[in-house]
Amino acid sequence: MTRVSASAEGLPTTAMVDYYHRFAQGGFGLVFSEGLYTDRAFSQGYLNQPGLADDAQARAWTDITGALHAKGTKMFAQLMHAGALSQGNRFRKHTVAPSAVKPKGKKMSFYRGEGPYPMPVAISEAEIADAVEGFVQSAVRAVRLGGFDGVEIHGANGYLLDQFLTEETNVRTDRWGGDVAKRVLLLVDVVKAVKAALRAAVPVGIRISQGKVNDFTSKWSGGEADAKVIFSALAEAGADFVHVTEFEAWQPAFAGGKESLLTLARRHAPDLAIVVNGNLHAIGRAEEALANGADVVALGRGALANPDLPKVFGEQRTPREFDSAMLVPIANIKDSELAFSGSRK
Repeated sequence: MTRVSASAEGLPTTAMVDYYHRFAQGGFGLVFSEGLYTDRAFSQGYLNQPGLADDAQARAWTDITGALHAKGTKMFAQLMHAGALSQGNRFRKHTVAPSAVKPKGKKMSFYRGEGPYPMPVAISEAEIADAVEGFVQSAVRAVRLGGFDGVEIHGANGYLLDQFLTEETNVRTDRWGGDVAKRVLLLVDVVKAVKAALRAAVPVGIRISQGKVNDFTSKWSGGEADAKVIFSALAEAGADFVHVTEFEAWQPAFAGGKESLLTLARRHAPDLAIVVNGNLHAIGRAEEALANGADVVALGRGALANPDLPKVFGEQRTPREFDSAMLVPIANIKDSELAFSGSRK
């Protein structure tokens, strides 16, 4: 989860090494990085966000991936292009999006934002090609220079790829806009391009959601029909896994329906590994998700509150409740968190 604790140049810091190492100490088998910006153009979303936009940034991650590997924990790089939701980019003064549609809501103050999001500029064909290449090159750097064991493309939560998928933010009339089969094309192209570049060296997956950081209640208007198109297309693109996230992962994905986004992903992408996230930090909920088709349960707030959650589960202890105070006034890594498990060993 984004903790805006990198240097101004996007390099991981010592605090980040210790922060990530706690999860390996605590028994987690796989750690996804926070969102890493992918290029020196429009992708950066937040000031002090880490990146994979150049070789120096990628090599700096080896301190973190190496520390996790020493404990037997794998680490995947999450590649993120913020698009219209960028609120702190040292490379560009304006934002881009599929269409010139002003994002809902306001910038997030705990990520150093203030006021409403600006009106983005509709991204050009050349800039789309550059964005795709940014995903590709950052993926290659992650594996060849950064020591990461896999790649997750961030296609969720309202960022650029999700903006293309969402009909309210994508009103284009070219090949990238129209029905859901067209709106998912950029996600498909990014998956294909990254897979081709990495040549099966590591797993490549994509994170998908309905809700967004600036619009928590958003739903795909086509309901289960949209889900079928989206998950089938990502499977056909060659993704190794899809990471679905909802506020409460077990709830029906659509009003009047019975199936969750997890079960819909399992039905329409039967050969993919499924990662599921969404308020699953109670052992019963996690076990239920696995029984309903998930291969991996991913934890956000539960892991922030319990860096040792696998050990807590194993010892049948009660997990600590998440305290949002750790994310204010800025969501950077706090000394109190690092003191939780002591110094690195």
